[in-house]
Amino acid sequence: MNKSIEPLASASSRLDPSDLGPVVEMALVEATRRGASGAEAVAALSQGLSVNVRMGELETVEHTRDRGLIITVYLEQRTGTASTSDYSPTSIKDTVQAACRIAEYTETDSCNGLADSDRLAMDFPNLDLFHPWNPSVDDACDMALECEQTAIDHDRRIENSEGASVSSHEGHEVFATTSGFWGESRKTQHGLSCSVIGRDDSGMQRDYWFSSSRQAAQLDKPDIVGLEAARRTVRRLDARKIGTCQVPVLFEAPVASSLISHFVGAISGGTLYRKASFLLDQVGQQIFPDFVQIYEQPLLKCAQGSAAYDSEGVTTSSDNVITNGVLQRYLLGSYSARRLGLETTGNAGGIHNLTAASGDQDLTDLIGGLENGLLVTELIGFGVNMVTGDYSRGAAGFWIENGQIQYPVEEVTVAGNLKEIFSGLCAIGKDVDTRRNIRCGSILIDGLTVAGD
Repeated sequence: MNKSIEPLASASSRLDPSDLGPVVEMALVEATRRGASGAEAVAALSQGLSVNVRMGELETVEHTRDRGLIITVYLEQRTGTASTSDYSPTSIKDTVQAACRIAEYTETDSCNGLADSDRLAMDFPNLDLFHPWNPSVDDACDMALECEQTAIDHDRRIENSEGASVSSHEGHEVFATTSGFWGESRKTQHGLSCSVIGRDDSGMQRDYWFSSSRQAAQLDKPDIVGLEAARRTVRRLDARKIGTCQVPVLFEAPVASSLISHFVGAISGGTLYRKASFLLDQVGQQIFPDFVQIYEQPLLKCAQGSAAYDSEGVTTSSDNVITNGVLQRYLLGSYSARRLGLETTGNAGGIHNLTAASGDQDLTDLIGGLENGLLVTELIGFGVNMVTGDYSRGAAGFWIENGQIQYPVEEVTVAGNLKEIFSGLCAIGKDVDTRRNIRCGSILIDGLTVAGD
């Protein structure tokens, strides 16, 4: 493939963020003219570049430019939503008309409506989320090739590759409502990843590693990402099966966040008002041991989940979700809050840098404290019942004896109940993974069932 493709930087002028405000304003005016009792509109422009290489060759180049308008109208207690990628006045009017027509056919719901005006964000601090990078295809390709080659050169047992990729993305968004809210945001997201395959007499194994940041300068160097991908792959070779047992299970930080994500799902509004959560009516109850603290940090600079307002324009807050193991609040948007007879928590659209406070031990310390147990480095499938809390997922990792990793393990299932898993949490490591919206270190759980042979 020819690498001399137009670099992203030279095309950025085609996307003009100044177009977004007039588009949103026109949509809201049209909604009011058509009799909407309330409306909200979000207009966005984004552009990105993704370059993938495999086995030393450029494989794909994806260069994207997108724009869109989403309008939601409220006809008293009925609601309708429509979208378009055409910013012409005619298209905007047609889209608003489509949303109004949809609303006419929906059921009335007393919980529908815009967020309460007194909860809307008024302050918009600079969260340092916008750092355009715009690499050329050639530069991105060179980075990906270096990353992959470092991985392949690390060990002769690395014999194949699933590829390495470099990506860069930037987006601009304006969100406004007829109740007076007006918010604008600009964000970037850049990444570098690599996945390779190793083989020995026992068979093949694969693993990967990645780096992600709002700032390209904060990405790990290509050789570091490639080396870690190779190291993680090689250490999984000669994996064994183990017999069924009940032992402590240590979830490495990159997969430990999945446990917290199940907790998030169980205390989120949609799950709760549908009565589909094993943590229904648990505010004020002990969920985790008393040393566990979990809180949101929406105003962290340059972080993955930072935002001054949620997807309804409601102010986000740095607030505790778990204090001394006790559930303090649910995660609610305006609709779910009204269904539950509560108030929104500024979580329409999700969480904002949900953080589990770490202890003073790193992963090596936690491993060293186990007489025997399982270190989980990969989870497979999604065997989680949010109604009962039953948990069963395929896993791979390493068997621990006398505080030392003994050998890699594959084809096991880790099972239990999330209520018991949460209450059996023994430690949270200080090896915090900050690449995601959930920020936590490795998590040690006492006494899970590991199903093997």
